Amino acid sequence: MSNRRFFIKSSLASFVLAGLNPVVPAIAENLGDELPAKNKPVKLRFAIASDGHYGQPKTDYKKDHENIVRWLNESHDHNPLDFVIINGDLVHDRPELLPEVKKNYFDRLKVPFYAIPGNHDHADATIWKNVFGYEDNFAFQKNGVGFVLANTSDTKGVYRCPDNNFLKQELDKFKDLKTVFVVLHIPPHFWVPESPFVECPDTIELLHRYPNIKAVFHGHDHSLDAVFYTNKLPHFFDAHFGGNWGTAYKGYRIVEVNEDSTISTHQVNASQTPVLNETTF
Repeated sequence: MSNRRFFIKSSLASFVLAGLNPVVPAIAENLGDELPAKNKPVKLRFAIASDGHYGQPKTDYKKDHENIVRWLNESHDHNPLDFVIINGDLVHDRPELLPEVKKNYFDRLKVPFYAIPGNHDHADATIWKNVFGYEDNFAFQKNGVGFVLANTSDTKGVYRCPDNNFLKQELDKFKDLKTVFVVLHIPPHFWVPESPFVECPDTIELLHRYPNIKAVFHGHDHSLDAVFYTNKLPHFFDAHFGGNWGTAYKGYRIVEVNEDSTISTHQVNASQTPVLNETTF
C-alpha cells in the first residue's frame, strides 16, 4: 500500500473526472439528492448497479428487485437516463432464474438495460444469449462513447480473468473514440487483503495501453462503493442492491459524460439505510 498512485481507495463515493484526475464534490445521499447540474451539456447519462442475487435463500430478493426497478425509474423521471448496466450476480447460483428476473423486473425499466454475468450467474455465452440476446462478452457504442463488457467467471462460478483477446479486439475498434468504459464484474487486481478478486496483470497491462479508457466498473464486493486505481486508471465499485452482506445501504452508481468529455460519477444511497450524515441535537 506504499505506492499511493497504484493503491488508493477513496473514502468518499462521488467524483468528477477531468481527464483522469478526480476532485470530490458532495455525496448524493438519496434519490432526491442527486448531484446538481454543473451547467455542462450532458452527452450521456447512465446508471450501473450490481449484485441483486435473485433467489438467494433467506433474503427478500423480490423486494430488492422491486426496489431497484423503482429507484432507477424514479431516477430516470428526475433526470433522464440513456440506459442501465447490471454488472453481474443477477441471480444466486440458479441460472434457470435468469429469464424470470429479466421478464419480471429488468424489462420494466423505462430505459434499455445491458447485463453481464457474475460468478453467481453460472452462465456462459449460450446461456446469456438465450436470455438476453447477446453473448457473455459484448460491446456497444452510445452517443460516441464505447462500452466493453466481459465475463469474469464460468458456469461453476470460478473467478477468472476476462478474455484479453476479446478485450483487445473491441478496444481496437474503439481506438478513435475519446471515451471508453470497461465493465468487469470481478476486479482484475488485489487492492484489499484477502479480497475476493483475481490477479490479472496481463489485463491491467492491456487496459493501460488505451488512454481513451476513462474508467473500469466492478461489482462483486458488496462492501465497496468508491474507487481504486491502477496507475491513473480509476476502478469504480457500486456496492449492491441485493444479497445478505455488504454496505449498510443498497444503491447504484450514476455516470455522466459531458459534451466537453469530462466525466462525473456518484454513488446513490437509494435505500437511505442508513441516512448519511444525520444529526440530531
